[in-house]
Amino acid sequence: MQPLPFDTAPPMPPALHGLTILERGWLSSNNVLLHGDGSGARLVDTSHVLHGAQTVALLRRALRGEPLVGIVNTHLHSDHCGGNAAVQRAFGCSITIPPGLHAAVQDWDEQALSYRPSGQSCERFAAEACLRPGQTLEAGGRRWQALAAPGHDPHSIVLFDDREGVLISADALWENGFGVVFPELEGEAAFDEVAQVLDLIDRLDVRWVVPGHGAPFDDIAGALRRARRRLDRFRADPTRHLWHGAKVLVKYHLLEEQQQSWSAFLDWFSAVELCRSIWHGLGRPEGTMSAFGERLIDELVATGALARRDDLLLNA
Repeated sequence: MQPLPFDTAPPMPPALHGLTILERGWLSSNNVLLHGDGSGARLVDTSHVLHGAQTVALLRRALRGEPLVGIVNTHLHSDHCGGNAAVQRAFGCSITIPPGLHAAVQDWDEQALSYRPSGQSCERFAAEACLRPGQTLEAGGRRWQALAAPGHDPHSIVLFDDREGVLISADALWENGFGVVFPELEGEAAFDEVAQVLDLIDRLDVRWVVPGHGAPFDDIAGALRRARRRLDRFRADPTRHLWHGAKVLVKYHLLEEQQQSWSAFLDWFSAVELCRSIWHGLGRPEGTMSAFGERLIDELVATGALARRDDLLLNA
């Protein structure tokens, strides 16, 4: 999915005026540009490292000469902060992250930051500050309250403008679900935290959601209903979530690579800690990691998510 050109994008509802929302494809998160009122703009999330040059180009066009003074990350998954370094180089702006991983960022501990365990890529960056739950971010005359949103990621935050009823929800709530619950893939209980975040959103006077993936939406009740049904299915059968998580990791990897030989894929898959953790959590299906990987590939090819040509795997 390519970002819509600004001159063909649908009109923004009044509640979203002052925001430029760059809707990105699934390798990259959406970018939410909070225009300033003379004090400069701030950018919420920067997408994937592979799209860094495109992100910078889109921002230059959207800013129209306005300075970019800061980046704010909702969480530090590679599809949300991978462009941090490129954007900071281009605009000289500061970077603010949620608390919990500040030391890991400063030391660039890829184990703690999840990039090594998940087999994903992220360019090193440095963060100057943390935005903690309960604190506010001021931009363009709006006050965005940071709210803790664990579940998908233990350290994630969402941003809420209670005056306009706008929630920047990251991966806590999409129009049709929510992000993979990564702690569950590692054997740590987190479904209750997902439920608590959905309940929190339900209690807020949310009138528009700007999700981490997909277009903004105003059917909040419908989205919460669909998210809760999805969560109920995962709770009833946690192995369903593990299979889903494994497929997401494989699809994401092929989104990064675009194409890869079968042997290179198996080398990657067998070495990724999170893939091995899922395999063990499922009771070692198929007997070996390579056979497990082949089953996942076959199922993704059957749904049209990937393609396979002889020894070559291709993103579809």
